[in-house]
Amino acid sequence: MEQFDPSAPPPFKIADIRAAIPAHCWVKNPWRSLSYVLRDILVISSLVAIAVFFHNSSWVWPVYWAAQGTMFWAIFVLGHDCGHGSFSDSTNLNSIVGHILHSLILVPYHGWRISHRTHHQNHGHVENDESWVPLTEKNYKTLDAPTKLLRFKVPFPLFAYPLYLWTRSPGKSGSHFNPYSELFAPNERRYIATSTLCWTLMVVNLIYLSTIIGPSLLFKLYGVPYFVFVMWLDFVTYLHHHGHEDKLPWYRGKEWSYLRGGLTTVDRDYGMFNNIHHDIGTHVIHHLFPQIPHYHLIEATMAAKPVLGKYYREPKRSGPIPVHLIDNLVKSIKQDHYVSDVGGVVYYQTDYQMIGKKVE
Repeated sequence: MEQFDPSAPPPFKIADIRAAIPAHCWVKNPWRSLSYVLRDILVISSLVAIAVFFHNSSWVWPVYWAAQGTMFWAIFVLGHDCGHGSFSDSTNLNSIVGHILHSLILVPYHGWRISHRTHHQNHGHVENDESWVPLTEKNYKTLDAPTKLLRFKVPFPLFAYPLYLWTRSPGKSGSHFNPYSELFAPNERRYIATSTLCWTLMVVNLIYLSTIIGPSLLFKLYGVPYFVFVMWLDFVTYLHHHGHEDKLPWYRGKEWSYLRGGLTTVDRDYGMFNNIHHDIGTHVIHHLFPQIPHYHLIEATMAAKPVLGKYYREPKRSGPIPVHLIDNLVKSIKQDHYVSDVGGVVYYQTDYQMIGKKVE
C-alpha cells in the first residue's frame, strides 16, 4: 500500500472544506458566548470562596491550584475567541470582554491578539509563523547552553509563555507590551497602549490586594494558579503543532500556502477537560476557520473530515486525564530541535549530541 505523504499538496481547496461545514456553524451567538464567561467566572469565584473558607485544611490547596489554574486557562480560551472575533459579531463587545478576561490573567489582550493573528495567517511557515516557531539549524547553533536547556528540557518549556510575551521566541525580537515593537503596525499602537495599561492596572490591583490579605495568601490564591495556567497554555499550544506520532512538515517559500500550513496542525483529546476549556482541542478546523465559535467546532470538524481524508489525523482517545499526551510532549521536546536552513519542505531534526546519543 502506498504510504501517505502529509507534505503532498492536498487534492482539495479550502473552499471545499468551507462548503462542507453547515451554515449554522458560522453563526455567533453573543448570549451563548457570554453564558460561558458567566459560568467560568462563577466557578473561579466559588473556588476562591472554598479555598478561603478551608484555608487551614492541608488538602484544599493542591486541589484548588489544579482546579483554579485550569479555570484561568479556560477564561484565556474565551478571551482568545474574542481576539478571533468568534465570540460575537460586535468588535466592541469582543474588545471589552477580551480585555477583562485576559487582563485578569496578566495577558495583554491586543498585543497577544495581533501576534496570534500573525500565527494563524502564517501557520506552518518556518520563518513567518509566530507560535512555537522551529529554529533553523543556523539559529539553533547560536544558542547558548542555558537557552537550549530552557527550550528543550522538560519542564522548563512549560513556563515559557510570560517570557515570550516580553521577548518573543529565539531568533525574533519585540515585546507584546511595546506599541513600537516590530510585531505591530503604526496604526495598531494605540491598541497596544490600551492593553498594556489594562495589564498594568491588574498588576497594581494585585499589589494593593497583597497589602490587604498578605503576599503569602495572594500567592496561594493567584500566583500558583497563574503558573498552572501558563503550563496549560504551553502544553496545549505546543502539542497542537508538535509531537504527532508521524513527523509533520514545515514550509517556506513557494511551498507554503494557508491551506497546507493549516493542515499541519493537530487535534487533541483532553478527556474531561474538553468541555472545561471550550473544545480548544478541535484545532485543525479552528486554525483554518478561526471565525467559527468554539461551540460549533466539533460539528464543523465532523462535517469536514470526509473532505480532509488522510490529511486529518484522528486524535488518540483520552481517558478522563490526558496523561498519554505527556509522552508526546516529552518525546517531541527531546527530539524536535531544528529544521534545515534550506528547502521548501522541511522536518524537525535532532541534535544527538545534546541528548547524549551517538548517531549510528
